[in-house]
Amino acid sequence: MTDHRSDFLFDLPADLIAQNPLPTRDSSRLMHLPVKRGNLSHHRFRDLPDLLAPGDLLVANDVRVRPARLVGKRSTGGRVECLVLFLDVDGTSEVLLKSGRGPSPGEQLSFEEGHCVATVESSLGKGRWRIRFEAGPDTPALLDAWGRAPLPPYIRRRGEDLVSRGEDSRRYQTIYARGEANAVAAPTAGLHFTPELLGCLQEKGVEWSTLRLDVGEGTFRPVSEEDLDRHKMHRESFELPHATEMAIERARVRGGRVIAVGTTSCRVLETCGVGSGRVKASSGQADLFIRPSYRFRVIDGLITNFHLPGSTLLMLVAALGGRERVLDAYEEATKRSYRFYSYGDAMLLL
Repeated sequence: MTDHRSDFLFDLPADLIAQNPLPTRDSSRLMHLPVKRGNLSHHRFRDLPDLLAPGDLLVANDVRVRPARLVGKRSTGGRVECLVLFLDVDGTSEVLLKSGRGPSPGEQLSFEEGHCVATVESSLGKGRWRIRFEAGPDTPALLDAWGRAPLPPYIRRRGEDLVSRGEDSRRYQTIYARGEANAVAAPTAGLHFTPELLGCLQEKGVEWSTLRLDVGEGTFRPVSEEDLDRHKMHRESFELPHATEMAIERARVRGGRVIAVGTTSCRVLETCGVGSGRVKASSGQADLFIRPSYRFRVIDGLITNFHLPGSTLLMLVAALGGRERVLDAYEEATKRSYRFYSYGDAMLLL
């Protein structure tokens, strides 16, 4: 077993971190890395149907991203940024606050030019706070109207020129997202799909099914332990419906492959695996840490973006493709100037 964080480090030029999405979602590049044997090849994401076979099944995370980022001022006049992590029905929220100095209980915060006002209730430690929005039960609608896309920290926006209410709010969301906005990060492998591409996949005979995992801020949390046995995986709520259980069973019967769209879908599928490739519909909390030596029970392939050095996401990819093989592919990606991270290019391991 590979047990060390340093085994998953690589050099990544800063200019390869994608800061903006491409004009069209499916124009991103797609590297195909065969899981067992064969040379990698280079494509566009719109070529995905050519790399799949009739009878294959794609399983995607259809969670909707909450516009959870707010920018405003403290009662002292200082700037404050807020990321809403959990939102109760009464407007009480657990948030991350970024400010010059920590606020005080009872202090009022005014976000988005006064459209979202909240009062600090208590510190929860490690930059987390409990605050209460004045809008109470109407807070979700207020966030939908004034919140910004919760872009990850490696995507930079200059000063107040945050496109988050416009282009970012649209593009940092999959086209098939539905239901309540419960995620504070996008399942980014799904950002490449377009209605036209989904139509082409259907014509090819590739089945599509969904599940939900509420992606939390823990997805950006770095691995701080060198010894991976000491790393504690974050927990996220999930639901795998009966319809998806049946879709997987149909794929197995017809000899099709089960391909996870993104690491979030992969974690849910493997969490719900009960052996021999079977999946049982369920809901709960997912905290499965997938790394090399893990034996996959459900998925045969994975669509994913290019991830941070030393991250649990890269470790998951390496568990499927092999550490050395995946790191060699990442080196090739840097040489060919692939775009990395959320708004970047994609990889198909199959």
